[in-house]
Amino acid sequence: MIARPADPSAAAGRRRSLALIALAQVMAMSLWFSATAIGPSLARAGIDVGESGLFTSAVQIGFVVGTLLSAGLGLADRVPPRVFFALSALAAAAFNAMLLTADPVGPAFLVLRFLTGVCMAGIYPIGMKLAASWARGDMGLMIGLLVGALTLGSATPHLFNALGGLDWRLTLASASGAAFAAAILIGRAGIGPNLGPAPKLDPRRALDVWTRPGLRLATLGYLGHMWELYAMWAWVGVFLDASFRATLNDGAAAGRLAALATFAVIGAGALGCVAGGLAADRIGRTRLTILAMAVSGGCALAAGWLFAAPPGLLVALCLVWGVAVIADSAQFSAAIAELSDPGLVGTALTMQTSMGFLLTLATIELVPPVQAALGWTGAFTLLAIGPALGIVAMARLARRPEARRLAGGRG
Repeated sequence: MIARPADPSAAAGRRRSLALIALAQVMAMSLWFSATAIGPSLARAGIDVGESGLFTSAVQIGFVVGTLLSAGLGLADRVPPRVFFALSALAAAAFNAMLLTADPVGPAFLVLRFLTGVCMAGIYPIGMKLAASWARGDMGLMIGLLVGALTLGSATPHLFNALGGLDWRLTLASASGAAFAAAILIGRAGIGPNLGPAPKLDPRRALDVWTRPGLRLATLGYLGHMWELYAMWAWVGVFLDASFRATLNDGAAAGRLAALATFAVIGAGALGCVAGGLAADRIGRTRLTILAMAVSGGCALAAGWLFAAPPGLLVALCLVWGVAVIADSAQFSAAIAELSDPGLVGTALTMQTSMGFLLTLATIELVPPVQAALGWTGAFTLLAIGPALGIVAMARLARRPEARRLAGGRG
């Protein structure tokens, strides 16, 4: 039998929709990225904000609360995804814009950041669900492209800070404008054929990621990955800055070099996401995630020992770490999408990300006291625990019959 040629118009529609989904996702998530730049920008403006890390933490706490509400009510699967995405982006843009009228050192500022995070629950998991709806034997690549774009967005504030930063008002206004545009763009993206029918409301289904063995192991692997990822992103810049200041005579130059290196280290992860997606679709999700966690965990163990080493050597190691630490991220989401019931993919992805980001709140805060007591070697060894446990979970998943549903039967 001669295979029928692919419909060029259908292929073009698929590419166009995926491009629009990725662009809308990154534009809407700029509300989250802006939190990284607000603290330094306010400090340069002479505003004492105290613990500026609260700007980021407030968004993450809000996101966890929002995802729990969304998963419990089944919103990610019961509300049309483009409608849910657009409404969430519009609400988040509005809350973020209100920051321009709030006192940066007052409680209202943190409340608005929290509410912005709550709205993000209708953006990040829904974007992955929409991308997964277009998967055609390339689920890993579809979600990998999306996470890669977000990784590059996460690195961008470090570049701005290295170049002198942007005014905090401009940063917030631009982020709200981008999210508003994203709400319009997402309506122009098509929905792929893999989207399942909307289920009836059953809050118990939110627990599928924990009660079904295959989903539970994939979620445990994801939690091991998240234990390391956001703490690494949060503190690698501080680590590089301290290391460079210990070896370079010019403190200002060391600070600029550290900011540029941090941008490169985090931004390089975008390549890791795409490469990881391509590899996972060919060799299997469990193999790719195990390999990536082995490399990233090894880098975590080595990084602390290279404190105050020649900057070139340290940056080279951290670049490898930056690629490996995120290369597997999309593959846990792809595994959840493949192992879930078609009509519950959104709820499963939302619940998975909720647990992952809740865990990051703890690990980000654990690093400073451990670093103070045991140095950077001890702090980064702490991070390596997550990948080690994640490897165990994914190795167990690889031996289960459910693994045949991953990556077209490749496991």
